[in-house]
Amino acid sequence: MKEKKRKVADIAMSLFIENGVQHTSVQEIIDRANISKGTFYNYFSSKTDCVASILENLRYDAGQRRIEMQMGRDKRDRDVFIEQISILIQLNEERNLHALFESIMSSNENELKKLVLQHRIYEIEWIAMRLTEIIGEAVRPYSMELTVLFNGMLQHILFTNRITNAAYSPQKVVRNLYTYVELIAARMMETGEHVLNPVTVDQMRGTTDKHLITIEELNEMAARIEEHVEMTEEQRDLFDAISHELKQERLRKIVLEQLLKPFQRLFKGVTGETEVQKFTNLVWLYTRTH
Repeated sequence: MKEKKRKVADIAMSLFIENGVQHTSVQEIIDRANISKGTFYNYFSSKTDCVASILENLRYDAGQRRIEMQMGRDKRDRDVFIEQISILIQLNEERNLHALFESIMSSNENELKKLVLQHRIYEIEWIAMRLTEIIGEAVRPYSMELTVLFNGMLQHILFTNRITNAAYSPQKVVRNLYTYVELIAARMMETGEHVLNPVTVDQMRGTTDKHLITIEELNEMAARIEEHVEMTEEQRDLFDAISHELKQERLRKIVLEQLLKPFQRLFKGVTGETEVQKFTNLVWLYTRTH
């Protein structure tokens, strides 16, 4: 069901980009997806719920790509961050996502606007976290403001390139902007000056409803993999080691992180790859957030 729901959401996204959210009806989505009205409402309670599902899918896809690029590498490596932002720029351009967001923000549907704002705040919080990891704890009080500055510069440069149809390298753009942000960060830490009111930053942070993976959910995923995925002896040895660590009272993060990448590699191109990749990515995320 999840795959079918995702397919319908992808079709709806294409229609929203083509015609605008307001000018796309549920019936048009049903016709393009070749499903019944009952099937649509079995997946989504409304068109707004469909948009929420699309944004959730986008966040999930972005999160998976980011984790994949960062796993096994030093979190302080600025090149990892540059790669993470660059690949997402390319994906967003390929999917024409700026058109989707512009369509929603120019509509008169407040619930949809709120969903896009929440989506953007998730992105801001992720970048703020990464800047703190790379630059250091001293920058944490300024990380959200630095992210707003970074995002503002990035979006306006991308907009300029888009309307002029100019060729550009995402990696070069992100690398240059990150260098500017480092200079601004040094100045902010030296002077202690803010442009944004810290209270405003806290209010913005409070608008997102976060759901982080729990250890119970990870153990449930492990149980499903054990039940449904056939493993070789080598795969089984690593899986058992990971499962054992997840059941311990004290989480040994360094041990888990050393096991995840080789376990994921063993499933490259074979049955169970999707389930294992999602599981290892979420275990890695758990080690970073607890």
